[in-house]
Amino acid sequence: MIRSLDITHFKCFREASFTMRPLTVLTGVNGGGKSTVLQSLLTARLAATSPGRTIRLNGPFGLALGEARDVLHWAAPEPEIGVQLGGPAGEQWEYRFSLPEEEHALHLDVRHAPSGQVPGIGNSPAGFTYLCAERLGPRDTLSISAEDPDEIGVGVQGEFTAQVLALRETRAVSARRVVREALRHPEAGSPQPRFQAQAWASDVIRPIRITAQLAVGIMASTIRFEESDYDREQVRPANSGFGVSYALPIIVAGLLTEPGDMFLVENPEAHLHPAGQSKLGRFLALVAGSGVHVVVETHSDHVLNGARLAVAQDRSLPAADMIVHYFDHDQTLPIQVNDRGELDHWPAGFFDQIESDLGRLARARRAR
Repeated sequence: MIRSLDITHFKCFREASFTMRPLTVLTGVNGGGKSTVLQSLLTARLAATSPGRTIRLNGPFGLALGEARDVLHWAAPEPEIGVQLGGPAGEQWEYRFSLPEEEHALHLDVRHAPSGQVPGIGNSPAGFTYLCAERLGPRDTLSISAEDPDEIGVGVQGEFTAQVLALRETRAVSARRVVREALRHPEAGSPQPRFQAQAWASDVIRPIRITAQLAVGIMASTIRFEESDYDREQVRPANSGFGVSYALPIIVAGLLTEPGDMFLVENPEAHLHPAGQSKLGRFLALVAGSGVHVVVETHSDHVLNGARLAVAQDRSLPAADMIVHYFDHDQTLPIQVNDRGELDHWPAGFFDQIESDLGRLARARRAR
C-alpha cells in the first residue's frame, strides 16, 4: 500500500510531500490543492495503464485540465512534472511527465514510469475506483458499459451502479460476486451485493429496497427504490431525492472492494443529512480497515467525525491507519489521530466555523 506521495511542478504545487495511510482524508480551504492531490494520483494511474507514451489531460476519469501548460507550476525551472509514490518497505515508484513541444498540447508525454506493478495505481480496472464530486443525480435510466463484466465498476459519476448490481443479480460475473465478510452489514440476510447495498443505504440514507435491472434492448440500466416501511409501488430515482443517487455509488463501490484496491472519492457528504454523512464516514473507514487504500476529499466535519468514531468506538480502523491533511491557503498540515479518535492538533480554520458563528451570535445577543 502507498505510504507517501511527492508531487513536483504540478498545478499549485512546486514541491509537496504527503504521508499516505489506508484512510487518507483531504480537507481544507477551497483552492488549497486537495483536488490536485487526487489528480496527481489519476495521472499516475493513466501512465500506469495507458498503452502509449502520452496521457490525455481531458476525458479520462472526467478530467478537464486544459492544456499541458495549464498543469505546469508557474515557477517550474523546466517543463517537467513528477509524481513519486513510496511503499511501506522504502520502495519508490516514480512517474515523470514532460510538456510536448506543441504550444497548445492537450496531453503530457510520459518520460518515465515504473516497470513493475505499483500497489493500487496499477490495479486492474475493478481494483481502482475514482468517484468524482459531480456524480449523476436521479436518472430514469443509467448507462451500461461494454467492458468485461468482471472489470466494470460504478463509473466516475456512478453511471454504472445499476449495471454493477444487476450483473451480480444475474450471476453474469465470476469475480466480486458477493460482499466479503469484513464489509457485510449485520442486518442484511445475504452477502449478495444488492441486499448488502440496500442494508447499508437504509442505514446511511433512509430505509429503502433496491431493484436494479438491465434493459439490454435499449443499452441502458434502471434502478428503482421502495420504501421499506410501506407497501407501495416502486419509486423512480427522480422521486427519491439526490441523497440516494449520490451516496449509493459510494456504498456499492466500497462493498465490492478487495484488499489492495484503491478507492478515491470526492465530497461523499453531498446531499446527505449530517447523520448520514457521519455514517458514511464510518463506512469508508470500515472499507479502509479491511485492506483498501481509501482517499477522501471532504468539506464535512461529520464525515471526519464518523471516521474518528470508527477508530474510537467501532475499532474497525487502527488509529495509525488514518491521517488527515488540512490544506490552508499557504501550507498543508498533517493531523494524526489517536486510538480515542482525538486529533493531535486543531489548526485555525480547521472545522471551527461553528464555534466562530456561535460566538458571534452570543455577542450579537448581548449587544441587543
